[in-house]
Amino acid sequence: MPKFSVVISVFNKEKYIADTLKSVLAQTFTDFEVVILNDGSTDNSETEILKFKDPRIRYFSRENTGASAARNFTIQQAESKYIALMDADDYWYPFYLEEQNRLVIEHPNESVFATATEIKRNRKTFKNSYSIQTIGKDSIIVDYFESSQLDSVLLSISTVLKKDVFENVGWYDPKIKSGEDTDLYVRIGLKYKVVFSPKVCATYIVRKNSLFQSVKNIEEKANYEAYEVYEKNNPALKKFLDLNRYSLCVLAKIEGNKEAFQKNFKKINLENLSKKQQFLLRQNKTILKYLSKTKDNLEKLGLRLGTFK
Repeated sequence: MPKFSVVISVFNKEKYIADTLKSVLAQTFTDFEVVILNDGSTDNSETEILKFKDPRIRYFSRENTGASAARNFTIQQAESKYIALMDADDYWYPFYLEEQNRLVIEHPNESVFATATEIKRNRKTFKNSYSIQTIGKDSIIVDYFESSQLDSVLLSISTVLKKDVFENVGWYDPKIKSGEDTDLYVRIGLKYKVVFSPKVCATYIVRKNSLFQSVKNIEEKANYEAYEVYEKNNPALKKFLDLNRYSLCVLAKIEGNKEAFQKNFKKINLENLSKKQQFLLRQNKTILKYLSKTKDNLEKLGLRLGTFK
């Protein structure tokens, strides 16, 4: 049995999947399998995948079922105790699995492991920021909600989970078209701590044609209503959810969806938002669209502003 099962679901990623697989197969830690699903791609993704002849790759293909169902399928096929999540258009540094293996060995009683990441957007690369202090530490056990109030410490390119975590918290929710990752991470955060390495080991690339970028309808986003019952006794969760509600409020204003705005706004404790975020919530649709466009233009010049989410 391999130490890690790297799970990848692919839908129309012919331009990127080869580079992603190259980064996986170039790992200095080699005891792993790759479970890859072609989820009904209509481009040449399958052709690109089948060019790789590495015996560690186990390939599956079926009709399109959506991102959540596809991810669930790959995890269910995995033979390892440890599941290494990976997206079909991002990259690992060669030492990623080696770093994850170190975390697993040093913290054998834990179940969730993650490394720091960087984000590449508009051809510029930025290191993600976390709401925890990691200076002078090579690993730290953190609360997911406390540590993810800037950028999330769990991402689908930098997280390793014991397979039984899914049995305990549930699988990706197929009803959610965008935000299914965060929905899963909330459930994980309610039951598990995260072993986190501040070493940047993976690169997340924001693409204009990504699912997250293409899903703009607020009704297709995760709404986190199922977790409101836990807020009263968990201030870190409350703030985390308020920050996500803030993001939904901004989207609702841009859509002109007053009902969705009010539904989320009334649940927010404004003390959990920064002055800038409170300012943005007071702006109208036109101003928010302009500010969002300006933010993208500034990032092209290498200046990253705080995100809307």
